[in-house]
Amino acid sequence: MRPVFHAELVNGENGDPALFVDFQFMNRALLFDMGDLSPLSPKKMLRLSAVFVSHTHMDHFIGFDRLLRTFLGREKKLLLFGPPGFIGQVLAKLSAYTWNLVGNYSSSLLLFVNELHADGRCERARFDSRRKFLPEFLGSAEIPDGILIDEPLYRVRFDFLDHAIPSLAFALEEKTHANIWKNRLEELGLAPGIWLKSFKEAVLRLDPDDTPIVADGRSMTLGQLWPAVRIVPGQKIGYVTDAVFNEGNVERIVNLADCADLLFIEAMFLHQDQWLAAKRYHLTARQAGEIGRMARARAVIPFHFSPRYSGREEFLRREALEAFSP
Repeated sequence: MRPVFHAELVNGENGDPALFVDFQFMNRALLFDMGDLSPLSPKKMLRLSAVFVSHTHMDHFIGFDRLLRTFLGREKKLLLFGPPGFIGQVLAKLSAYTWNLVGNYSSSLLLFVNELHADGRCERARFDSRRKFLPEFLGSAEIPDGILIDEPLYRVRFDFLDHAIPSLAFALEEKTHANIWKNRLEELGLAPGIWLKSFKEAVLRLDPDDTPIVADGRSMTLGQLWPAVRIVPGQKIGYVTDAVFNEGNVERIVNLADCADLLFIEAMFLHQDQWLAAKRYHLTARQAGEIGRMARARAVIPFHFSPRYSGREEFLRREALEAFSP
């Protein structure tokens, strides 16, 4: 199965947390946390449609200014999701600049900020560059089952973790995946091409069999093309960072990341320093691996290593992976 999501740690396992997830064959990407974003090219950044922030410690939020600088002066709409207090923190960032001329831009940058609360409530606000980013409060909404985005192709869910403050964990789930049988395409006299994108979208929408499809320049129906496709479970990516190892956190992470294909999970300390991890409300590498095993993840990617282990990162990787696959 060719994956739809292509995930990369913007700053690797040692740098500021930021996970960029690109969508194959779609002009779209998602970002989980925004630490230092300087390694991201403007071209990649402009693909973003939504950003999910676990919490606003500096190493998770300092990239906001670079993102804002890249988007400013362009016709863009961006969704932002974050923990309690997030609207005020975005407002504080925007208020640090002078916007007397921004209303002259022909384009409008719209930021839709969603502040999540443990009672299932979401406070919403809009910031429009044409209004000098003055906040427009849009009221509250309920977040059913922790689902932040629910589109035909994918959904994003979240849960709260304990980091001495609320810290959010996320799961990106492809709902189903359309797998093309190339040999059956050949039997139909068809060659792969850009037309497969609209075909797959029609399949995943469960459009009627008589839906017209232009296939390799030929006019066909969805029903005629069904033999060339197989529907399989979609890809799932978990993102977990900055959480103490306790019963509540473990249960929530395991439920959220259940059967993830990729679980990006912090492994800040070696287990020999678990007292320091507990004091700072972080996970050890061994704890990260154990949680990944309990969540039945297919692969664990440890990251957010403490700089105290500079030059010894291999010990953190090994400890996490040994606990994941005993």
